[in-house]
Amino acid sequence: MSEVAKESVQPSIVLLVSGKRKCGKDHLSDALLKRLGHNRAQILRISEPIKRYWATQKGLNLDELLSDGAYKENYRKEMIVWSDEQRHEDYGVFCREACRTMNREICIVSDVRRRTDVRFFRETFKPSRVRTIRIEASDATRLGRGWRFEAGVDDVPSECDLDDFDEWDLRIDNNGQDDIETILERLVALTNG
Repeated sequence: MSEVAKESVQPSIVLLVSGKRKCGKDHLSDALLKRLGHNRAQILRISEPIKRYWATQKGLNLDELLSDGAYKENYRKEMIVWSDEQRHEDYGVFCREACRTMNREICIVSDVRRRTDVRFFRETFKPSRVRTIRIEASDATRLGRGWRFEAGVDDVPSECDLDDFDEWDLRIDNNGQDDIETILERLVALTNG
């Protein structure tokens, strides 16, 4: 067991949520947290330590970088390059840092983007505690949510590394055909040990 797991609360379930930009990861993670309750569950973001560092180094607004707004898009490419350099030295650096705030029974990691992210959580916590979720939406749906293809962002490992990963415990088609309650029922079912 890793050092971070010994230092933090051991969740009974770790939900790893993955998907492309504007597929609905954050929206569904937030809705799931609301359903489960803040006393039982929390959301962790692997990108938070990256954005915190970037805000400090560049004098940027951390809250804006953490939001789903346009502000962070101005810095996304630079953050990707820098974080990839850091991951080259230690693939789990940002996962480990994000885990330091674990303090609930259920942990929702809302921004899993790489195979090494999945590897870190499977190595750090008992594999029986880890659930993998892929949120999928068509390009047309994502366009309707404000997504626009950007070279150097949508065609690099931070967006594509899990495209051919096939070890999902649950795949959710989030093109709007299922209501949020139906999707939440499927997500909540994964939290039952």
